[in-house]
Amino acid sequence: MSSLLPRPIQSKLQEALADTPVVCLLGPRQVGKSTLCQQVAPTRHYLTFDDHVILNAALQDPTGFIQSLPEQVTLDEIQRAPELILAIKAEVDRNRKPGRFLLTGSANLLLLPKVKESLAGRVEILHLHSLTELEKEQKTPVFLEALFNGELKSRISQTQQELPGIAERVCQGGYPEPLTRSASRARQWYRQYLQTIIQNDVKDIANIRDEDELQRLAELLALRTGNLLNISSIATDLKMRRETAEKYISILEHLFLVYRLPAWHNNQSKRLVKASKLHLADSGLAAFMNNLKPSEWHSFSTDFGPVLESFVIQQIRTQAEWLGEPIRLSHYRDKDQVEVDLVIEQGRDVYGIEVKKAASIQAKDGEGLKRLAVQAGKNFKGGVLLYCGNNAIPLQTEHCIAGPMSWLWQNDFIKR
Repeated sequence: MSSLLPRPIQSKLQEALADTPVVCLLGPRQVGKSTLCQQVAPTRHYLTFDDHVILNAALQDPTGFIQSLPEQVTLDEIQRAPELILAIKAEVDRNRKPGRFLLTGSANLLLLPKVKESLAGRVEILHLHSLTELEKEQKTPVFLEALFNGELKSRISQTQQELPGIAERVCQGGYPEPLTRSASRARQWYRQYLQTIIQNDVKDIANIRDEDELQRLAELLALRTGNLLNISSIATDLKMRRETAEKYISILEHLFLVYRLPAWHNNQSKRLVKASKLHLADSGLAAFMNNLKPSEWHSFSTDFGPVLESFVIQQIRTQAEWLGEPIRLSHYRDKDQVEVDLVIEQGRDVYGIEVKKAASIQAKDGEGLKRLAVQAGKNFKGGVLLYCGNNAIPLQTEHCIAGPMSWLWQNDFIKR
């Protein structure tokens, strides 16, 4: 499916290849990195280190291997051959022609200090996430632009009702392969996907004693997606050392399975919680690991709220990658446990995003945005409460509005 859908990151990838010697496209396995690279540069020489013959040749003589390559080459799954990085650096220093090396990685190898230092000033790093709802709908991204430009307008012309299909979107997630399968077959794919990563891909970046222990930690993190990260509590629950829990979480981060959302802070306030929140990077995987099904959306025995929050974070994180200028993402929480699920900073400007599973809005639902506005002061420029209803309703806090979740993947809601 990913080969049939345009990926907005493609233009940035093409721009990077035009002026940068090394371009590295990072992201989870099975999100379409190889397909995208071959679409962007179909005539480039392509090698994958999932091929053991090629991998062994590279590891036996890294310098000779790199020097034997054509002038422009794509090297897939570079995390399996980190020894090549120094040889790539030497080759680029000899010939800095743009677009020489296009690397892909299913592990964030460039977080390792030695690798990062070796390619400093020579590499541009881009991220490909799983498909967003916007990409599935093949719509132009406008939500963040509209938020920054103050173009989100109220609309209360319709009978208040619940948006259809939100549960299905959350449970589907964004990995291309499960989208082509029935629900039961998709769950089997997720099961095999997780097992393959833990049993095979982990070995590329770390030595671990117990794969089952890592599996249990991944399952516990899935149950806590959208919650504050408390490593000591996790270690206690799993009866492991805190250092081991921290190491395992970092491994899952490097493999793009989980994501830490840092806490927003204000130097003037001592009442803000500083702990990060943890999110599974794809809501489909989170739903599978939490055993959630769309038919249970309204059941009191299930809690879709945290997975829905992770779903929204997933959409906005990806859309942020497509912007021309970088933005910072964090979350807000104070000692009174009042929170804002996502804080977006563009320069000094601060915006808040709240997520609600409900199809209607109550006055108390805007409290988090109100607190954030007070803390950010003149830097606060606006906020959105994304909920599962169909109307867009102004909130009491200035420049804040409650709007349909579908704003994330539609582009017909802006009144210019």
